[in-house]
Amino acid sequence: MIVKDKAIQNAVSATAKAGLKQEHDVAFYLRRAFKDHTQVHVINDIKFSFNDETAQIDHLIIYTYGFVLIESKSIKGEVKVNDLGEWTRSLNGKWSGMPSPIKQVELQQKLLREMLFANREKILGKLLGIKQQSFGGRCWDNVCAVSSNAIIDRESMPRNVSKQLVKTEFLVDKLQQVMKLRYSVVNMLNPLDTRPEFNGAELKSITTFLMTQLSVSPPPKKSTKKTIKKIVIKKPETNVQQTTNQATLQCKSCAEPSDYTAQHGRYGYFIKCNKCETNTAMKTPCLNCHSKNTKVKKRKETYTLGCSDCEMSHKLI
Repeated sequence: MIVKDKAIQNAVSATAKAGLKQEHDVAFYLRRAFKDHTQVHVINDIKFSFNDETAQIDHLIIYTYGFVLIESKSIKGEVKVNDLGEWTRSLNGKWSGMPSPIKQVELQQKLLREMLFANREKILGKLLGIKQQSFGGRCWDNVCAVSSNAIIDRESMPRNVSKQLVKTEFLVDKLQQVMKLRYSVVNMLNPLDTRPEFNGAELKSITTFLMTQLSVSPPPKKSTKKTIKKIVIKKPETNVQQTTNQATLQCKSCAEPSDYTAQHGRYGYFIKCNKCETNTAMKTPCLNCHSKNTKVKKRKETYTLGCSDCEMSHKLI
């Protein structure tokens, strides 16, 4: 059952377009395989917040025995992973490092589990006054689906990574191996399969809860004028008050609001989107007076945009 399909989005850069195509390809295979499946619920592109953290999962499967998180990656060249789990890929004959999608989906899974555990009684309820089994005994699996035309060097790749990495055209086969759904009477009566099950009502309750979290956590608007946090700071030497406002950073290509890495380059500080790999400058006009006379400063892990005209400062990260 497809609970939420992949929405149509516009992309500007070639990298962003390739990423969206890959996600749509994965959604297509999932729809073909599980559109009418009562034991498998699919939510594409789910974003939620919990405990002041935000996660965005490309594709989430909730099925009778647990959960499968799928991370989509557009890789047209060759991909290698060394013994330390570090990823590299080739593009037009040039090799470069890339963030590990396996580590990325592991972080998403961790936050998802924390949110479900915190709301387990609300979701699963009680049977005759007794607490139902929680989410701990369920199956939790992660899969990274890369472009079908990618070249995967599995000989030098760690075995555990190779088991989680699959080309899109083989994704459904991989999911069937992971989920091991019971289709025949023989499988249903298998005494060796002791996995706890979600019944139909519980599957519906879980997906309803997750869709509710999705509906109350919409993607942020592109406007950067909204003030989220306000702190008054006083300069001892001049007694001039400054106000630090929280500015919203997001990828200029795909509007990703949180999954990025702060970096420094030839033209100053910028963020590199982990989704579409687009670079976006941190330096912007002042949110207060709109002056372009601004400068980005870094102190430890905090980045601040300061305005020389109105002396306002805006916290970026």
